[in-house]
Amino acid sequence: MSDKNYSSRLMGFTDEAADSIQGQCNAVKALGWSNIELRTVDKKQIVDLTDEEFANVMDTLSKEGVSVCSLGSNVANWGQSILAPFEDTKSLVKKTAERAALLGAKFVRIMSYSILQTEEGRVLEDQKEEERFERLRWIVDTFMDKGVIPVHENCFTYGGLSPEHSLKLVEKVPGMKLVFDTGNPPIDVDLRTPYPYSYQDSWEFYTAVKPYIAHVHIKDSYKDENRVEHYTFPGEGKGSVKRIVADLEKSGYTGYYSMEPHMAVVFHDKSVSASEKARTDNFIEYGKRFMSLLESI
Repeated sequence: MSDKNYSSRLMGFTDEAADSIQGQCNAVKALGWSNIELRTVDKKQIVDLTDEEFANVMDTLSKEGVSVCSLGSNVANWGQSILAPFEDTKSLVKKTAERAALLGAKFVRIMSYSILQTEEGRVLEDQKEEERFERLRWIVDTFMDKGVIPVHENCFTYGGLSPEHSLKLVEKVPGMKLVFDTGNPPIDVDLRTPYPYSYQDSWEFYTAVKPYIAHVHIKDSYKDENRVEHYTFPGEGKGSVKRIVADLEKSGYTGYYSMEPHMAVVFHDKSVSASEKARTDNFIEYGKRFMSLLESI
């Protein structure tokens, strides 16, 4: 890498390393980093913390000299339906925006509501596109009014169905940028293929949306012949991690890389668990391996 001071650009979803904010700070500092992507503390979403609990988070971050560069919110994520009342989203967005601003977060991760599908997993033709676009325009404007940049992740929601879906969101929702997750395409269906659908290609997805990427999540994965998800260290799965990062650096990308291992614990799968020591050790090892990958570029 040409920029050897890359540690200032590295962070991670530290709730995969520890539940407490102190433990999360300890994990990134063990790597020589000073940034985190905050998602949950003590297994509670940031918006669900009491004022006292949130104040403790702020105090600990300040004391430890750790910055929150991005807030991994659950706004319009895979657990929220486009058919639910919009007021549910509005109240969540308002509180999320307030706390993101107080934390000094540059970005807030959002999605585009769960995919409407049949019981056997066929994606419905009618995805209520206009309703999604209208809601997302309000969501984006609300965050931007607070000085926070909303970035849409290519996860298993509407915008993650294919590169074209992400590009359509960018077109229809002014001001919205993208956070590209390297490990999501290998485990997400490609709607352009016949049912039961093939999986996406990370490099293809990345090159299609590259001009709109403002933030990057580092994850690596693959699905086996039984369509079971597996998560790996960066560069060991089908996420084209090294190729994508090399291209980003060559292209002058100066933004953040945020680790999301999903190896010792998977945020959306409560059946995956590990001791806190195992989680912290895995997170630190993951960060070290990504730094080695960067050094090799």
